[in-house]
Amino acid sequence: MEQNLQQTQAVTIVALAIFALIMVVIGICSAKKTKTMDGFLLGSRNIGAWVSAFAYGTSYFSAVIFVGYAGQHGWNIGLGSIWIGVGNAVFGCLLAWMLLAKRTRTMTHTLNSKTMPEFFEGRFQSTKMKVFAAVIIFVFLVPYSAAVYKGLGSMFTTIFPTVSVNTWMLVIAVLTAIYLVLGGYVATAYTDFVQGIIMIVGVFAMVIAIVKNPAAGGFGGFLSNLGAVADNGDSITGAQLTSIWGGSSWKFLCINILLTSFGTWGLPQMVSKYYAVKDVKSIHKATVISTAFALIIGAGAYFVGSLSRLILNNKLPEGGVDSVIPNTLLTALGDPNILTTIILAVILILLLSASMSTLSSIVLSSSSAISVDFVPVVKKNYSGKNQMILTRVLCLVFVALSYIFATGNITIIVNIMSFSWGIVSGCFIGPYVWGIYSKKTTKAGAWAGMLCGFGVVLISTIVLTAINAGNADTLYAAFKLAAKKAPEMGVAAMAVSLIVVPVVSMFTKKYDDKFLTDVFAVKGE
Repeated sequence: MEQNLQQTQAVTIVALAIFALIMVVIGICSAKKTKTMDGFLLGSRNIGAWVSAFAYGTSYFSAVIFVGYAGQHGWNIGLGSIWIGVGNAVFGCLLAWMLLAKRTRTMTHTLNSKTMPEFFEGRFQSTKMKVFAAVIIFVFLVPYSAAVYKGLGSMFTTIFPTVSVNTWMLVIAVLTAIYLVLGGYVATAYTDFVQGIIMIVGVFAMVIAIVKNPAAGGFGGFLSNLGAVADNGDSITGAQLTSIWGGSSWKFLCINILLTSFGTWGLPQMVSKYYAVKDVKSIHKATVISTAFALIIGAGAYFVGSLSRLILNNKLPEGGVDSVIPNTLLTALGDPNILTTIILAVILILLLSASMSTLSSIVLSSSSAISVDFVPVVKKNYSGKNQMILTRVLCLVFVALSYIFATGNITIIVNIMSFSWGIVSGCFIGPYVWGIYSKKTTKAGAWAGMLCGFGVVLISTIVLTAINAGNADTLYAAFKLAAKKAPEMGVAAMAVSLIVVPVVSMFTKKYDDKFLTDVFAVKGE
């Protein structure tokens, strides 16, 4: 057993070394393309279809989907959870690129906007709106980035039991900081491309390894075996696990599809990918590529999660649902040979790639929110050179902060992270979508959408915490109970934002025709 573990460790270390070398080389080679802020943040708006599509897809899916969402929902819902991955591909990628990419690219070229807050300032003639958006991004994306680290601990510490989780998280932080600070968005995009290929290979390896395991029964037998699963005390049976529509969990399933699919429409780290696409022709290609990528990664991850009860003999691991995928993989690949060892190493690099790609996108959005959107408002005569230096420094600072949050066991931060997706997208989705589509959208309408989206989550949290206070020992415990409703809050916030913006715009002051003609002008095709 000790010899098998040493073999696995040796193969994994070699794979990690090669992976790290590739990331650093890409960062160094990309450095010459980041002499300007436009180059550092958007790759001079000259990123091709394949790289743009993979950058979008890898930012979409972090290790959290594999270890967190796929493990939890696959264990509790079964095959129906695959619809989350399908929804992400259809609504979060295909529909998003079709409806948003071309208009976003055109308008951000016209307004010369490098960030989402800058877009809001130019589109709605409001510096205060830019500052507010920058604060929202900083407050809620930086803590959220800490969650990216969480998906790796169980897998890496199982292979390297003498190495702490913090050490592996430090590896992610250092590697990400190196190529991000050196090469900015260009390095991020090209490393995302490499990481995306690794993720695709890793997902196929995961699916084949799990399905071919005798406990699963192969492609011809996994369905009947899953249907025979008995209730182990958690009220989950084979009928639930094989229900294509999610069985009794269909409402919960729909909420999560809506949040994780349409939530991307308002997230700055996702929307920024449209800014950087080279041309309209590339947008069409990227639409197809990103959709296919999301379908493979999303559906593959949830499919593996749905078979976890077969591999683990219907017994929830000691670490709970977050340990489902790591234990499933380690059990399925427990037969010690060089092939299974290589597959396990590939899967570990898959999780590392997923984490680093998402982390780099979040950090780039967060750092630019301060250096590009906030500081120039409060500090006059702020030169481009100083802006570039500050952005690079902030990238380092925010990577360090996310590492500190992740390693400090600050539980309140962990709970705040569960609201990040809903709050950020709830604030931005209405003003952003209506802003690129409707000339009738007003400044007051945009403000109303932002504030109402934020207010839905804030007020809901306060009310639910108060309701739960009578059944909890502490106020914090009541807050944690309220946090379980974060998906519903996020969906409600997005819906309210999308509804409020046009309604308020109907009754408030419109922009003059000349301004609207300039804003909606077609440039940079």
